[in-house]
Amino acid sequence: MRRGDAGSESEPRKSKTKPNGKKPPPEEKKQYLELEYTKIRVVDFDLKELVVLPREIDLNEWLASNTTTFFNLINLQYSTISEFCTGDTCQAMNACNTIYYWYDERGKKTKCTAPQYVDFVMSLCQKLVTDEEIFPTKYGKEFPNSFESLVKKICRYLFHVLAHLYWAHFKETVALELQGHLNTLYAHFIVFVREFNLVDPKETCIMDDLSEVLCTPAPPPAPAPAPSAPASAPSPSSQNHVTER
Repeated sequence: MRRGDAGSESEPRKSKTKPNGKKPPPEEKKQYLELEYTKIRVVDFDLKELVVLPREIDLNEWLASNTTTFFNLINLQYSTISEFCTGDTCQAMNACNTIYYWYDERGKKTKCTAPQYVDFVMSLCQKLVTDEEIFPTKYGKEFPNSFESLVKKICRYLFHVLAHLYWAHFKETVALELQGHLNTLYAHFIVFVREFNLVDPKETCIMDDLSEVLCTPAPPPAPAPAPSAPASAPSPSSQNHVTER
């Protein structure tokens, strides 16, 4: 498990590049949007079926269970490429045209490297999901009034990590043949946070092109053509006869 320092409980914010009068650089081609990669998934059914709240389960219990699972899976997915995400290769925590900054508990803005930022995120998430006062696991234990806002905070942080994985480390993910796992994890996560309005769309809009592709249920395969009936033999009356003389 990756761990951060005491400042990891503070809320990160993002800063987008502003125009400076110069011609913007051409947009980098997004490899992760190419069909040969987006079509690779671990599952081929509608992920909406996995996130809908079951009738017999309490909403907070459902949010807690899924949020903890996503934290573990995204942390694991990041660990597969962590050796490539260093202070030299990723000097800022970025995705598309967005750089994420960290603010400590005193409000001090810090531009940290991507591995440092992920350390902060994962340390915070680990602390929250293992806190019995926030994510209770014992029967009859009440969730705090702040539970939903904390779940939203965790999901926002986890989205930043997913976005960075696609933007900065998709080539390594493909080299490890893990793009199917990443695609399925991302789609499942986005469908989940949309179902319960856990992340502001303004936060996730930088990846809307990918979300549109991955979160749209794949069309059912075309039915196989019915086998054609064998050609019937011509009737005797239609055959040509040669009369012997």
